[in-house]
Amino acid sequence: MLTADQIIAAQKTNLESFFGLTNKAFEGVEKLVELNLQVAKASLTEATEHAKATLSVKDAQELLALQASLLQPSAEKAAAYSRHVYEIASATGAEVSQVAEAQFAESQKKFAAFVDTAVKNAPAGTENAAALVKSAVAAANNALESVHKAAKQAADVAEANFQAINTSAVKATQAATKASRRG
Repeated sequence: MLTADQIIAAQKTNLESFFGLTNKAFEGVEKLVELNLQVAKASLTEATEHAKATLSVKDAQELLALQASLLQPSAEKAAAYSRHVYEIASATGAEVSQVAEAQFAESQKKFAAFVDTAVKNAPAGTENAAALVKSAVAAANNALESVHKAAKQAADVAEANFQAINTSAVKATQAATKASRRG
């Protein structure tokens, strides 16, 4: 039976975890806002420079060359932006996962201690049932650990695929820009 002090302590721990996770989420949002402000400032500066360069163009061929020269950096900047967003989201997700895993591990320990106490205090003749409960808890913990490992592997594969797609997009844009300059 849980005492009032145990319930209060559990609620306090849950509240601290909630506010900790909320702070991590806000840190991630702050980083995204900061990134977007940097991108907006850079875009404004680039738009000003582009407008000035466009106004100084003397003929259509020079205008085409100017437009082609802007294509590659724009694609690279878009790829860099998406990479930064992914990194921020990934880091925030990792921090949240770390807190959640720590809480889950603590809950598992408390549940295991509860099961051990219940088994020790079980009436005589219930040893088989107690052993079955302990076995089921161990099997559940092993299954959860396997799911966690599989999820981590899937996340690693997704990250590798994201990086590969990002790199391919930049290379394709570079190749297209070179081809349009030759043409």
